[in-house]
Amino acid sequence: MSFGLGMLFSRFRAASRQPTPARVPDGARVYAIGDIHGRDDLLRALLAAIAADSASHPGPCHVVFLGDYIDRGEASAAVVERLASRRDESRDGSWSCLRGNHEATFLAALAGEAAWEPWLRMGGVETLFSYGVSVRDITGPERDAQLREAALAAIPPAHLDFLRQLPVRREIGDYFFCHAGIRPGVPLDRQTQEDLIWIRDPFLHSTRDHGKRIVHGHTPVMAVEMHANRINVDTGAYLTHRLSCVVLEGETARVIHT
Repeated sequence: MSFGLGMLFSRFRAASRQPTPARVPDGARVYAIGDIHGRDDLLRALLAAIAADSASHPGPCHVVFLGDYIDRGEASAAVVERLASRRDESRDGSWSCLRGNHEATFLAALAGEAAWEPWLRMGGVETLFSYGVSVRDITGPERDAQLREAALAAIPPAHLDFLRQLPVRREIGDYFFCHAGIRPGVPLDRQTQEDLIWIRDPFLHSTRDHGKRIVHGHTPVMAVEMHANRINVDTGAYLTHRLSCVVLEGETARVIHT
């Protein structure tokens, strides 16, 4: 009996133990920005706020963009230009732009690997319009081919190169950054691109320790959600006019938003 009670007590202590707080490397600060969706006005304002916030920080600062730069909002072209023009920051690791499901869906249509209509319904109409392409002027049985031709003619090669080279993950300290989330129970180094940019319910409903604290967007919420195992930074900018950023330093996390 005493052995059984001892085992029960040990299990209770293990279940009650609080997870070790996630940390970023000493001296570093990380700004992780949620889904932008064509709101260059909000991106410009948030980057100004980040610049002011980081001005007095003596250590390295990393800015991680969590994907979905295009679609829905009216200024996707301006957003991509703003991000693509900062290649130097990307090379030295101070900026990381990750791929979202909207970028992936557009690129699949452009490559002929998927039909155009699903992407157009996701906000692709607004993206093409921001590049000067009116979708309703393109009709007929060869519409997909015509859309591809029009997109390739209108979108600067540097923008397409930027979108094609977006990675799907980044790790800094005890944090794992991706667009949508991860597949619970699968090691982080074995996660698929499909899950990293598309997953929802299995990840959002999981309370398990994933090995690192996951920072993601993809699923809009009214305010940044901070859980022990994940942080959701997508505050639906194209609808709420609130583009959010979580600031990670040491074991702390705080929010800046427009």
